[in-house]
Amino acid sequence: EWYKPGGCLEYPLDGAAGIVDALVRGLKKFGGRIYLQSHVEKIVVENERAIGVKLRSGQFIRAKKAVVSNASMWDTLKLLPQEVVSKSYSDTINTTRRCESFMHLHLGFDAEGIRSDLGIHHIVVNDWERGVDADQNVVLISVPSVLTPNLAPIGKHVLHAYLPGTEPFELWEGLDRRSAEYKNLKDQRSEIMWRAVERAVGTGLSREKCEVKLVGSPLTHQRFLRRNRGTYGPAMQAGKDTFPGHSTPIPHLYCCGDSTFPGIGVPAVAASGAIVANSLVSVSQHTQLLDAIGI
Repeated sequence: EWYKPGGCLEYPLDGAAGIVDALVRGLKKFGGRIYLQSHVEKIVVENERAIGVKLRSGQFIRAKKAVVSNASMWDTLKLLPQEVVSKSYSDTINTTRRCESFMHLHLGFDAEGIRSDLGIHHIVVNDWERGVDADQNVVLISVPSVLTPNLAPIGKHVLHAYLPGTEPFELWEGLDRRSAEYKNLKDQRSEIMWRAVERAVGTGLSREKCEVKLVGSPLTHQRFLRRNRGTYGPAMQAGKDTFPGHSTPIPHLYCCGDSTFPGIGVPAVAASGAIVANSLVSVSQHTQLLDAIGI
């Protein structure tokens, strides 16, 4: 729909970070606390129910109502004590197919010489016959600074290009991120993104003049986003599979995120979080909220 004549996509002021900032303000307003750089070592289960989480630092955080995991189904399983997980539950998770992973290209470059009508979103398909999920075939590109200039220094642009869940993790598995082999593979596998960016942005873009050049691999996805095998999420087929619900066999443990209904993508993941939140409040609180918004 984005690319049809007259089509448009709503865009948040200050980019995606603007949404995050709003959520943080709301959380703090109602007494919530945020822990950054706080690795969760395990979900603590006592008397057959989830009671909190233990951090790698040794700190224990007790849950008042429930523990909610936004990690993938595979990563959440690793956080649970093995003795409390039934074989059927673990088998279901371990046999769920994963989507492939990502390649990312982040660029920062001078806006001088770049055409003034440059749009924010671009898609480059090299061969429609191969399909949009084919390896090294489709590149998605965003240049958010064309709509929100404060996302980059004055007179500069930021750009993000990526292969949308089509990069095989197997190509990268076991590589040392400090090795020449890893660097060479990044150069090789990112070339398709460079070519797509040059095609979308035009002749005003020069690789040599890019001041920021960052390439992300499936290992980057796995390391920094804590994604099991760098995956995009469960590979559910429409009409054949269904995303799991939000409750789990362990009382007081809920899951949200792209491993649960309604699925993958920002709107779906946001909806999954809202569903879990609604599940944890009383009916009277539901009606108070409906009254407050005039429904």
